[in-house]
Amino acid sequence: MLIIGLMSGTSADGIDAALTEISGEGRQTRITLRGFLCLPHTPAMRDAILRLCDPRAGAVPDLCALHFALGERFAEAAQAVARAAGISLTQVDAIASHGQTVWHQPSPCLIADTAARGTLQIGCPAVIAARTGCAVIADFRPADMAVGGQGAPLVPYADWLLFASDAENRAVQNIGGIANVTFLPRNASLDSVIAFDTGPGNLLIDGLARALSGGAQQFDAGGAWAAQGVAREGLLRWLQDACRDYLEAPIPRTTGRERFGEPFLAQALRQVRAEQISDADALATVTAFTAETIAHAYRVWLDPRGGVQTVIVGGGGVHNATLMRMLRERLSPARLTTHAEFGIPDDAKEAVAFALLGYATLRGQPANVPNATGASRPAILGSITPAPR
Repeated sequence: MLIIGLMSGTSADGIDAALTEISGEGRQTRITLRGFLCLPHTPAMRDAILRLCDPRAGAVPDLCALHFALGERFAEAAQAVARAAGISLTQVDAIASHGQTVWHQPSPCLIADTAARGTLQIGCPAVIAARTGCAVIADFRPADMAVGGQGAPLVPYADWLLFASDAENRAVQNIGGIANVTFLPRNASLDSVIAFDTGPGNLLIDGLARALSGGAQQFDAGGAWAAQGVAREGLLRWLQDACRDYLEAPIPRTTGRERFGEPFLAQALRQVRAEQISDADALATVTAFTAETIAHAYRVWLDPRGGVQTVIVGGGGVHNATLMRMLRERLSPARLTTHAEFGIPDDAKEAVAFALLGYATLRGQPANVPNATGASRPAILGSITPAPR
């Protein structure tokens, strides 16, 4: 099957589109990447997404309209990756779209006298189907939540197919806006895989770079700004204390902007000002904080399971040389490598993963990992919008 996977992550910087060819079943599933690109969001689109992710600023009419507007952008990304690969969309069997998460509520809250959890990803699948002529699989997370899971992480199924080893324990570490890890013990069956969000990834680094530069920089390119400073112990302790409730929470666990978004960033920025910390030192400290939260998770949850020999890093964080250096120091003696060693561009893995999840949906196969999400049982993920006639 030819399936296009689409993904826009917590950082909301653009849509990753992966054109894949998939065959087989279970551990015998085989995937070939036929094309990959990222369609950047315009500044106006990114601002609209981030505004809706902030409960103090989001508005229901804007949410409704953006759902359809993002559907148009996801369709453009699918069209672009097919065109770049020289493949007509009439040859594509389906599009698997994660959408754009605007709110994720893994813990119950009381509404209308009912304790309920939920998750919301926008980017209307009907619009994608209408513009591309392809069937669309979307809304992957609710099926897991409906059977008691947190709806995340969902990528562990793909990690198991792509990276499991018969020779060693491996960790697949994604560093997007939020950082998450999949632990693959040697000879892993799907039942032995665990995965969880370790905490913030690029979210605080990007947010602080944006705030300190007055919006001139959207992120710390290559970690160059942080490399000019040193991590300050006082601010690092403050960050750890402010997040202790999450960092010490049991697994499975997930998080997002609702925990580490603009309100938390504002608190951290006030602390930076109160301690009169230079901009470079502030960036170095939040970068060290991301590295330390990942290392802390390994010490608490993976070392007792035999530790890891190889850590495979993907996501935007691989381009931050300062973060990678800090992570390498903290995870030694484990070998640090990237998805590129396995033939997958470092930015492409999550789009590839949702192509695999969509493939499982079309074949009627469960693709959640209950050990990772906390679900009571395996579930077939996603809702299918048929191709237009």
